[in-house]
Amino acid sequence: MCKYHREPDPQLKLGTGINWFGVSEKQQLTKFSAPKGVPDYYPPQSPLFLHVRDTFSHQAHLAGYEHIELPIFEDTGLFARGVGESTDVVSKEMYTFADRGDRSVTLRPEGTAGVMRSVIEHNLDRGQLPVKLTYHGPFFRYERPQAGRYRQLQQVGVEAIGVDDPLLDAEVIALADRCYRAVGLTQYRLEISSLGDHTCRPEYRQALQAFLFALPLDDETKRRAEVNPLRVLDDKRPEVKEMTADAPLMLDYLSHEARDHFETVTGLLDDLGVNYVINPRLVRGLDYYTKTCFEFVHDGLGAQSGIGGGGRYDGLMAQLGGQALSGIGFGLGVDRTLLALEAEQVNPIDTSRVHVYGVAMGDAARSHVAALIDQCRAHGIAADMSYGGRGLKGAMKGADRAGARFALVVGESELEAGQVMVKNLATGEQVATPRNDVVASLQQQLSRPSQ
Repeated sequence: MCKYHREPDPQLKLGTGINWFGVSEKQQLTKFSAPKGVPDYYPPQSPLFLHVRDTFSHQAHLAGYEHIELPIFEDTGLFARGVGESTDVVSKEMYTFADRGDRSVTLRPEGTAGVMRSVIEHNLDRGQLPVKLTYHGPFFRYERPQAGRYRQLQQVGVEAIGVDDPLLDAEVIALADRCYRAVGLTQYRLEISSLGDHTCRPEYRQALQAFLFALPLDDETKRRAEVNPLRVLDDKRPEVKEMTADAPLMLDYLSHEARDHFETVTGLLDDLGVNYVINPRLVRGLDYYTKTCFEFVHDGLGAQSGIGGGGRYDGLMAQLGGQALSGIGFGLGVDRTLLALEAEQVNPIDTSRVHVYGVAMGDAARSHVAALIDQCRAHGIAADMSYGGRGLKGAMKGADRAGARFALVVGESELEAGQVMVKNLATGEQVATPRNDVVASLQQQLSRPSQ
């Protein structure tokens, strides 16, 4: 028996307001809404969502990044160790629960740790380096919902693992820049900095902690300063930002190697024509970043101005039990990119649902129109038709709502003549076309720009 099958309770009688599952009629009529902070993408917005996501992925594929499909949830320890227990992501924002085997699992809050786990588990790092991977999908963080800040966020990411080369840093940053330009964004800003390496971070940490411990910080912020003082510089509260305005800067403590790496990256970005500004106070929200870090900012989004970012993570693989190999990657926010496009009033896609719409006049024509529409689809033409026996006027309204460029009208006279009336919905021109020539004619006309 299906586990969801339940025999009716003989005590639950008809007319009592209780159904077989013990749910009241009032409860049955309750309307459900999406969970708080979780957006739906539905027509007419969903085509733009797909366009942004798929354009980002396509640009990554053009740069040699191969797709990896990651689990939606992982062992909680992966994120605690890989992302960092001092981060807000781990300490406050993760969706963590025990499964039926009493194992602690977490809905993925970001992608890099999962990619690294997969690379180690499947020995991808034992072949040609760098390993270049791209992924997309939903990620989950329990945050206070606001515009551009969701509890289920959509991202496209890339990771290049196994080579510590400034040229790879520049490639990843330039790729992110190209992704945004490919969807039509222009009013964003790339901020870049360096978080140093293992040789210079200890000295900077000591200097930063000495500065922070002299401030009147609250107890929670003091604890954060003890575990990872960089997290305090990432605090968005105005009072904390004011107190830390004169904090020591990592760029003033860089080792010769880290400084050379950073200057080489910025020089390569200059050569590639990628505009950037150096932000010495830039701090990413995850503990694994070292050396190059960057963020794309769009001022049209208000407080949540970041639309994507990333950086290099030299010690993450070893920290997760793999080889001591370096890596660099980014995560681009699809949700926030959509808001940025809206702020710039840019819509880079054709909003038409279909290009061809079939209109059958009378029952005899319905199967003929259905066959024509099927032939169009088989030849790569987006097509739909009127259903439910609607009249000509109603069917043509349906064609307009679908954004079709052409209507295929078949009535009794067209059936007898073996023809189809092909109507250009922009110009109103109608051409009687032999049925066998319709698809070829449409292909030719659709290859030309619409009037």
